[in-house]
This record gives sequence, C-alpha cells and structure tokens, in this order.
Amino acid sequence: MDYFLYQYNLNLTTWMYLSSLLTIAIYFKFSRLWSLRNLDLLGLIAFAPGLVLVNISDRSWMGYVWLFVIGLFFLGRLLMDPMMVRRPLLEPNMTSGGLTFITVSLLIFLLVNVLTKEPKDTDLEGPRQLRQLLARNESSAEDASATKLGPGYPLLHLLPSIPIKAMVTPDPKLSEEKGLYTADLATARSMAIFSHLAIVIGMVVIGLRHFDNIRTGIAAATLYLLLPYTAEMTGRVIHVLPAALLVLAIMSYRRPLIAGMLLGLASGVIYYPLFLLPLWCSFYWQRGLLRFVLGFVAVLAILVSTLVFISSDFESFMTQVKLMFGWTNFSLEAGKGFWAISPTMAPYRIPVMVAFVALSLSFVLWPAQKNLGTLLSCSAVVMLGTQFWHAQGEMYMGWYLPLLLLTIFRPNLEDRIAVTTLGDGWFGKRRLQVRHQAA
Repeated sequence: MDYFLYQYNLNLTTWMYLSSLLTIAIYFKFSRLWSLRNLDLLGLIAFAPGLVLVNISDRSWMGYVWLFVIGLFFLGRLLMDPMMVRRPLLEPNMTSGGLTFITVSLLIFLLVNVLTKEPKDTDLEGPRQLRQLLARNESSAEDASATKLGPGYPLLHLLPSIPIKAMVTPDPKLSEEKGLYTADLATARSMAIFSHLAIVIGMVVIGLRHFDNIRTGIAAATLYLLLPYTAEMTGRVIHVLPAALLVLAIMSYRRPLIAGMLLGLASGVIYYPLFLLPLWCSFYWQRGLLRFVLGFVAVLAILVSTLVFISSDFESFMTQVKLMFGWTNFSLEAGKGFWAISPTMAPYRIPVMVAFVALSLSFVLWPAQKNLGTLLSCSAVVMLGTQFWHAQGEMYMGWYLPLLLLTIFRPNLEDRIAVTTLGDGWFGKRRLQVRHQAA
C-alpha cells in the first residue's frame, strides 16, 4: 500500500475505533435514542472488541465467548424480525452522494490492500496441495484438506489467502516457486475483489429494485465496508465468496432458476447453505419451486462431476464428495474457537447441532406466509446459526453479515411474495398458449 499511500497500514484496532465512530455519526438516530435501529448499531459495533480479543493470544478465549454472546443477541433479533410489521424509514444522517463517496473510498482502500500484499509461506500450502490433487497424488492433500481446511469445495479451499494486516516481506526461499503460485495468487485476489464488488453492487441493487429506495441499499453497503470484520478478512475468499453468492441469490429471487443456481453454487462452495433449502423451497412452494430446484440441482451436479478430474480412483472421488458436503464435519473435535476453550465443552456441540437442524426444518412451516423480508431474515438466521457449531471454530461472520445488514435496513416487504412477484413460469405459459389455441 506504500506505493499509493505512504506508510499506510490497515490495523484492526485502529480500524475498530474509526469505524465505530463513523458508524455512530452516519447511522445513529440521535432524535430517537430508544429505537431498534440504534440497538442494532450498538450490537454491530460490539462485534469489534471480540475480534480484537481473538487476535490476542492470551485472551483469545475471551474473544470467542464475546462473539458467541453477541451472536446469540442477533439470533434472537433476527427470529423476531418477521413479527415486526411497523418499520419506519430511518435514513442515514448523510446524503446519498456522501454515502456513495465513502463507499467508493472504502472499496479502494480495502481492495488495493488485497492487490499489494505479498503472501506468507503458509499461504502457499494451498497451491502446493492443489498441484498434488491435479497430479492425482492426493493422499496427503486430502488429509490436510479434511482436517485443517474444513468441509466445502476442495479446489476453493486450496486457494491462498491474502494477508492484509501488514506488508509481509517475501521469503527468499519462495522466489524459486514464484512461477508456480503466481496464477493461484492472482485467482485468489481476483475472486476476493469480485466477491466484495458483488456484495456491494448486490446490496445497492436490492435497495433499488426490492426496497424501492436506493439510498437504503447504499447505506447497507457502506456499513458492510465499515465493519472491522470486513477489513480483517478482505482477502479471505472462503469468507466472502459464499456471502456474495447469497446476496446475489436474494437479488435474483424473482428469477427462481437463477436464484437456485446461485444457492446451489454457494452450497457447493461451503455446504452450509444446504440448510437454507427448507426455507427457500417453502418460499417458492406456490410458484417457482420447480425452476428453483432445477437450478439448484443442476449446479451441484456440475460441481460434483468436476471432482472426477482431481480423483485418482472411486474411493478418492467419494472422499472429495464427502468433504464437499461436510460429511467429515460431524464430529466432537473442534480445532479452535468457542468449543475448544475447554475439552469438556465439545460434547455440548451435539445438542446445539440438533437444535440448529430443527430450526432449519421449522422454516418449512414458520412463518406461514413468507415474503422477501422473511426470506432475508430467516436466511440470516440459518447462516448465523452455523457459527454456533462450526467444527473448525473460525469466525465466518461474513456468511451472514450482508444478510443481517439488509434485514436491519429493510422496509416492510409483506407484499413481496412469490405468487405476486414471480411470473407464471414455463408450464404456466405453455398452458396459456394451449388455451388460446383451443379457443
């Protein structure tokens, strides 16, 4: 970043202080101190101390407990959201032009940071394993993927992450391998950048097309870029790509086929969005279900078929499929995070996992009448719920933060239901043509 801004350094603690003050200045409603919007903002700001504590080695357990408690608060907040009918418009304390300027500036700061950082030696572990997989010599790579990287699409997990905390001086030993990982690094950087752009653009379009208020979409996108978590995990593809796909799926909800394809792609990437199926199928039940399911299944089938090219035999292929759909994740072991604070805590993950599955299935029946608002809030509930039992214990807050922000800023969307907002679909149009011809 020194090439653009002299001695600029993106420090998490400094960003926490500045972003908290900017969040209060731009969004806090000083004329309505006891509003739900202010409570939501304070909750979002409260995430920051937990992130800082997690990065302090001797106090990381305090950070995980802190984030666990704040997550429980927002879980209750999101579950109550479908019952909140009165939603007064509380616009930011800044004009649309000012918000747009801040959004563009934050994007430049964060994305240029991704482009200018050099990888650490540990970041090259993924590309090395990827070459072993492509050479069909996957024995060690599979073990590392399953135990260290967690469930999801294997090739995505093997991309390098981009460090953004400080400029890292390249190790001379790595210069010999530069030609080997340059393509992987460029791919990871491109995916991270385009994923963030997709989230920001998607939130703005949702505000314009579905909220009928572009200023609301810009406000939500600006707040997303202000959050310390976004600054901390800018270069982590696995944190931002699933969120981008989910935001685009919400943006495309009037096109069930496209929404299904995006949700299927997100499920193939990290598998956790599979638990969104009961909710989304219930939303499209009266209209659009076939198109949604077709798009979802088609994309998953394509992703599974690509695993053939990195598998040496059928057993290897099944191992990759199990990894992709999280079969290796259902265990009592937790590498780090809240459940690793004490060895005696691990068994309590089981009832949490059972409660999460029951909650996901309950969205088939509740809320009885589903609209875009409930689709937003309940999708955020499911992705937030994964954080309470995720085996690797990492903080994948990015999976639900954009959906949470859109829920916080959304207006009343009771009229945005599948029956009224979706077209008749293929078979409906065909029936109309047959009727016209018969007449």
